[in-house]
Amino acid sequence: MDDPAVAVLREFPQVRVIECHTVRPNQKAGVLIDMAREARYSILVVNDADIRVEPDYLARVTGPLADPQVGLVTCLFRPEGSTFAARFEGLSVSSDFVPSALVARMMGVDEFAMGSTLAFRRGDLERIGGFEAISEYVADDYQLGAKLHGLGLKCVLSDAIVATHLGGSWRDVWTHQVRWARTIRVSKFSGYVGLPVTMATLWAVVLASAGDWRIALAVLTARMLMALAGGWMAVRSPDVLRLWLLIPLRDLFGVAVWAAGLFGNTVVWRGQKLHLDKQGRILK
Repeated sequence: MDDPAVAVLREFPQVRVIECHTVRPNQKAGVLIDMAREARYSILVVNDADIRVEPDYLARVTGPLADPQVGLVTCLFRPEGSTFAARFEGLSVSSDFVPSALVARMMGVDEFAMGSTLAFRRGDLERIGGFEAISEYVADDYQLGAKLHGLGLKCVLSDAIVATHLGGSWRDVWTHQVRWARTIRVSKFSGYVGLPVTMATLWAVVLASAGDWRIALAVLTARMLMALAGGWMAVRSPDVLRLWLLIPLRDLFGVAVWAAGLFGNTVVWRGQKLHLDKQGRILK
């Protein structure tokens, strides 16, 4: 409560400041348990702390919930880095994660949700056991989407694009990326071990090393076009255009992250080292 933002928030009578005390293995979920208890309405919207949105955001992300078959709405996000290292990391979001998420949706994989936006009905949350049901998992956003999907409800993408702020040093980038990789691995192992199939830059290097330069160039060209289509056409990330020459290097960095994420059962989250079990639950 000594955060400087509290004094600013208290200047707005329509804003309620809620002090949270519930302690759970995933402390973000502990905060959400307390906030949901205080919430007044039937639709809840949850975001990661670094998300910035447009003025019409709430209307756009809650609109699809008018369909009773839709249980959760999530959003693609555009990275905004405050350091060069963070901008380099942002390339992994706009040129890799975004296209992968869109292809997954096209292939019918729609149970995953992203912390950039989680919009859902309070009643459906209660049907899965509330935020308590996901409070032991490191990937609370994925678990929420999977559990709502398990009710027979659809998880859909909103047409709203939000921004996520990235910062930090190269060490921070590595730590964050490895946490993300291990979180994906413990959430869906089969998908994680299959990721190298999609690493086009890696295979372009392998092909070039074997002397197949024409095929390598074709593969790399397809990869760059996909990165530009996803990063610029889908989420309008300017760094995809400004730093496009670094995309192959970022891809190879991603191969190293994937290898590091394949092993180990710890992640660092907000300065804390968390130990995970094979199901992605945080061990006390």
